[in-house]
Amino acid sequence: MLQTKPRDVQVAEIAQNTWILRSRTWDRLKFEVEYARQKGTTANSYLIQADKNALIDPPGGSFTDIFLKELHNHQYFQKLDYLILGHVNSNRIETIERLLEIAPQITIVCSRPAANTLKAAFPNRSLNITAVRGEEVLDLGKGHELQFAFVPTPRWVDGICTFDPATRILYTDKLFGAHICDDAIFDENWKQLDDDRHYYFDCLHAAQSKQVEDAIDKLARFRPKWYAVGHGPIVRYSQSRLKLEYLEWCEQQKTQELSVALLYTSAYGNTASVAHAIAKGLTDSEIKVESINCELVDPNEITTAIEQCDGFVIGSPTLGGHAPTQMQTALGLVLSTASKTKIAGVFGSYGWSGEAIDLLESRLQDAGFAFGFDTIRVKFKPTDEVIQQCEAAGTEFAQALKKTKKVRAPRQGAVEAQSDRTEQAIGRVIGSLCVITANQGGAPFGILTSWVSQATFTPPGITISIPKDRAEGVLDQAEIPFVLNILKEGRNVRRNFLRATAPGEDRFAELSTETASNGCPILLDALAYLECKVESRMNCGDHWLLYATVENGKVLEATGVTAVQHRKTATAY
Repeated sequence: MLQTKPRDVQVAEIAQNTWILRSRTWDRLKFEVEYARQKGTTANSYLIQADKNALIDPPGGSFTDIFLKELHNHQYFQKLDYLILGHVNSNRIETIERLLEIAPQITIVCSRPAANTLKAAFPNRSLNITAVRGEEVLDLGKGHELQFAFVPTPRWVDGICTFDPATRILYTDKLFGAHICDDAIFDENWKQLDDDRHYYFDCLHAAQSKQVEDAIDKLARFRPKWYAVGHGPIVRYSQSRLKLEYLEWCEQQKTQELSVALLYTSAYGNTASVAHAIAKGLTDSEIKVESINCELVDPNEITTAIEQCDGFVIGSPTLGGHAPTQMQTALGLVLSTASKTKIAGVFGSYGWSGEAIDLLESRLQDAGFAFGFDTIRVKFKPTDEVIQQCEAAGTEFAQALKKTKKVRAPRQGAVEAQSDRTEQAIGRVIGSLCVITANQGGAPFGILTSWVSQATFTPPGITISIPKDRAEGVLDQAEIPFVLNILKEGRNVRRNFLRATAPGEDRFAELSTETASNGCPILLDALAYLECKVESRMNCGDHWLLYATVENGKVLEATGVTAVQHRKTATAY
């Protein structure tokens, strides 16, 4: 029978008044289900003993007993003033609860999202919490004036890093680590860690590389000498090199040919675990993943991600029989923004019901999206087997995406045709997304267009290009009035003018409108509108080019952003 070493806590002084307590296992931890290498890991905690004492990042529940026993043996817990948390999750809660029982005098230092998590986890306990964001300083005495940086990511929305100027150590929690267990406290043999560090990045950070880059920028102001990581050896001898490698790995994610937007929220961490597993399957298949925790971002960021991706996956927990508000908003943005040629995927977790998952699935099916994998429904916490199935679903989605891309891609020889390159270049010309509204035969009509430009100052005038096949008998004479409705980013008005309508169907029935002074409809959900009059029309190939003067106009929403259409080719809208 294969013998394994027992778990233990390795203790050592690493700098002035600074100790490391490495909770070690040579086995694969159950909570690190995405790691298949089984090289073990260390959960690193740090202790600064000055005029006041601070414990940084206690381990998770797998190590609670042996960690607290080590603290008790050294009587550290009797002198603890502060508990600094780089992040909070359900696994770490167990250790925090036990620590508070034996050292109730502790003040917890964490980010505001982490503070909210702790208050929810301990509703009947009075907690001493100091929430930090980045400007605060915690003076422990003897020069240890700790500074903080708030570095949220989709995976760890409450992340902070801590810097000690006395030792120039930056406590990085989940950044720059590696899941490997040995006796080396420092990275003397850093060349042998290359594969493990890269694997760690791919598993944890590849899908959130944008936020990792932002975090590295924030941390640059500290000018640290060491990275005191949450897992693996302390980064002492390869600090500059590893930072550059992280930036290179982040850049590599941008160069992938195909991309997927992964949208989700997570109430208890279960939906997030599924999201991370799907992301791993995608990144392992060389797909760029933009992981977006919808609780953290502005809706405009979701819209941009959906417009630029080749496919999207959306997941939600079910709370009280409904999807969280953030996911309902994200779903609306997807339905109003995503091209029906994009492949979709749906997942989620639930306790007693799964209405949120059903909502996402049915709305996307009704809208006509093809799915890259069967909808994933996870009850309670996902098991190792479920996580593996989710990774496989990510791989399946990647294969479907590549197949679809290959089918749609134009045939090319060894040398790309000049016409193809020209079409791609012209496609990079962008325009404001607008709806032209007018009256035809006593009934209102509307045309969606993005080929609009200001043409003159005096009189104020614009040019608009409209396709001949959609403009039969429309705006074909001088003096005909119309309204140009300039759309707002994030609204779903465009959907009404993209879909086909049945004979006699009123395209404006579900829209809020008013009548302009020129008698044409104004879309009240637009960002602004212009009342115009046709001056002339020019025959231009497969389009008509209109020149119109502007007689009146108004901004309907002063704080909005103009919707813009991005194209990859000049042969289609």
